[in-house]
Amino acid sequence: MEPIIHGILLAFGLILPLGVQNVFVFSQGVTQPTLFRALPAVVTAAICDTVLIVLSILGLSLIVLQFEWLRIILLVAGILFLLYMGKVIWSSEAVNISGKEALTVKKQIVFALSVSFLNPHALLDTIGVIGTSAIKYSGQPLLLFTVACVFISWIWFIGLAVLGATMKKINVSNQLFILFNKCSAIFIWGTAIYLLVSLYSS
Repeated sequence: MEPIIHGILLAFGLILPLGVQNVFVFSQGVTQPTLFRALPAVVTAAICDTVLIVLSILGLSLIVLQFEWLRIILLVAGILFLLYMGKVIWSSEAVNISGKEALTVKKQIVFALSVSFLNPHALLDTIGVIGTSAIKYSGQPLLLFTVACVFISWIWFIGLAVLGATMKKINVSNQLFILFNKCSAIFIWGTAIYLLVSLYSS
C-alpha cells in the first residue's frame, strides 16, 4: 500500500503546478468543438508522461544525473523553450470557443509532444524526483509505485480537458480565459527564470 500512496502523492505534487503542458491540454478542452476532439492532446500528453515516468524508473535518472553537461544542455534548451512558449501564451488574447479554428489532430499531437519532451522542468522533475524516489523499491512494490504515478498522470490530463469543456459549456467570459493565459505566461516565465538562476548557482 505504501508504494501506491507514495506514487499518488508524488505524481500529484509534480503535475499540479500550472505549466505549458497543463495549459495546452486545458485549452484543447475549451477550443475543440467536442471533448472527444480534444482526445489527441490528452492521450499524447499522457503517453509522453508515461514514457518519461517509466524511463526514469528504469534508470534514465541515473544516467542524466551522472553527466553534468547533459543536465546543462537540457536546462539551456528548456529555458529558451519556456521563454518562447510564455510569449506565445501571453500573446493569445482570446480563446476561440467556436471550434472553427481548433487545432487538427496532427497539430495537437505535435504540440503535445513538444510541450512534453521539450520542457526541462517536467523532464528534470520526472527524472530527478520520480526516478530517484523509485530507487527504494523493487519487485512488486516498484510496479505498484510506477502504476500509481502513471494512473494519476492519465486522470489529471483527462480532468483538465473535461474542465475546459465544462467551462466552455457554462459560457464563462472570454476575459477569464485571457486572464488565465496571462497568469500562465507569467508562471512559465517565472519557471524559466528559476531554472536560469539554478543553472548559474550550480
